[in-house]
This record gives sequence, structure tokens and C-alpha cells, in this order.
Amino acid sequence: MSQITVRETGIEGLVVIEPTVHRDERGFFVEFYNERDFAEAGIATRFVQDNVSRSVKGVLRGLHFQKHYPQAKLVRAARGRVFDVAVDLRKGSETFGKWYGEILSEDNFRMLYVPEGFAHGYFVLSEEAEFCYKVNDFYHPGDEGGIAFNDPEISIEWPELRGEYPGAPQAAAYKMEDGTALIMSEKDQAHPCLKDSWIFG
Repeated sequence: MSQITVRETGIEGLVVIEPTVHRDERGFFVEFYNERDFAEAGIATRFVQDNVSRSVKGVLRGLHFQKHYPQAKLVRAARGRVFDVAVDLRKGSETFGKWYGEILSEDNFRMLYVPEGFAHGYFVLSEEAEFCYKVNDFYHPGDEGGIAFNDPEISIEWPELRGEYPGAPQAAAYKMEDGTALIMSEKDQAHPCLKDSWIFG
């Protein structure tokens, strides 16, 4: 019997996965990845690397992708709470340029499967978060691509984030509702908008 439930997002190939959580007086047990269960759900991706990042509240990482070595990802929040986003960059896709976001947390155990051909990023809503993700290809230096997190053409609705688009992906133009500053790398604040970015296919 499969230990996962798969929920469609409206974007082909991009799905939310909810594992079965076994609880008792000791705590809980979760099987986050089982190759057989995933294959039965139509996800036969072979993962080659596991990554973990830790971030504080207000950190926004993204939107990222690899150009010539695109990665499929299976992502979750092992600790804390994040808003996870994927944007369809597949040429010819009926949902090209569309985005989907999902709250991933240590409490809801949800995962997002992001196929190749998407830009991906996440925003930390809790005081701290540990973000775990499997990928199906190795990191290739110099192959990075990115899209502005605040591209008005995509119009991602980042929860708890307030500000007005200043014409560039500038963190200083935004704050969280409680006054927490938006924190981003210099590289992520230099990404172009979708119309000037990379398209797969």
C-alpha cells in the first residue's frame, strides 16, 4: 500500500505530495521517499544528491534553475515554515509563465515535486527553517539561471510580504508584515524578468 498521496496543482508535472504520518505516544514516523511509491504515482525520477539549507526569517532564495543541466527537485521543510514556489519555463507549455506556491512546514509534512524546466524558490516565514531537497542532476557551476522574484508579469503572491515593485528585484523595497526585512543575496537581486530570461526547449 502506497504511503503517499499526490495532489495536482494545475500545472502539468508539478505536484504536491503528502506522506502518511504514523503517530503514537512516542512521536511520529514518516517515510518521505520510497522509489516504488513514487514510480507508482508516475514519478520515476532518479535522484543523485540531497541538499539542506538553513535560513532565518525573511530570507528569500530564488528564483533559480540550471540552464543546460536542468534539475527536477523534491523539496520539503524539515524545520520551520516556508512558502515554496515553482514557475513553468517550458516553451510550448500551456502554463508557461504560470506559478504555483505551497506552504511547506515541519507540521504539514508536505513536499513539492518540481520537474525539469521550472524556476524554483522559497521564502522563510518562521524564525528559522531547514529546507531539504533532492535533485536528479549534480550542480554545475556557471550554469545558473534566475528570474526576478517580483516580476510583475508573473505576479507571485508572496505571503506576509509587502512592498511596491521598484523596477528591479531589490530586497530593500520590501518588508514582511511584522517589519522583518527581506533578505536576499546580491545574485538573486540581479535576476532579470521572465521576458529577458532563459526558456527551456
